[in-house]
Amino acid sequence: MNDQASTTSVDEPRGGGSVGLAVVPLVVFIALATVFYFGLYRGDPSYIPSALIGKPAPAFELAPLEELKADGKPVPGLKSDDLRKGKVSLVNVWASWCGPCRLEHPILMQLAERGAVDVVGINYKDSAENARRFLGMLGNPYKAVGVDRNGKAAIEWGVHGVPETFVVDGKGTVVYKYIGPLSDAAVREKLMPEIEKAAKQ
Repeated sequence: MNDQASTTSVDEPRGGGSVGLAVVPLVVFIALATVFYFGLYRGDPSYIPSALIGKPAPAFELAPLEELKADGKPVPGLKSDDLRKGKVSLVNVWASWCGPCRLEHPILMQLAERGAVDVVGINYKDSAENARRFLGMLGNPYKAVGVDRNGKAAIEWGVHGVPETFVVDGKGTVVYKYIGPLSDAAVREKLMPEIEKAAKQ
């Protein structure tokens, strides 16, 4: 009996200490998560700081999407020089397998019809057949489509996931980045003001 009592009295504090130590990482994780949430996202899931803002678009040259045509002519591929021709460009990173890309597509079609900006696309880790089928069903808003089959160009652009959209001024400088599918509100409140501002530069 005495041996049991002494064992219990020794083990109890040790167990309590283990529970206390186990809680410390959880508290630290919650604190860090809070800091990252308010520091990086600022309550807006479409906002993540980009190191590219205010800098020239990355140097790249992407082959065209095979057999993609518009008005009977092949749609060209995309390279960084195309973004320095004096007109504001909207660079949209997309894929046929991306559900949110399908949701935002009608908005890209509207932007292309307005003509205030050149809409160009980077097709991310996709098959040519599926990408063509996607554009065949939903329409093609892109003046140029570059194929990024291995995802290297997306890494250089700092893409976290598709869809992502960049506003690039006529000199080839990235001025704005939007993460996630575009919506009417996002275009009205965020994208168009950035496009208009870039057009005046």
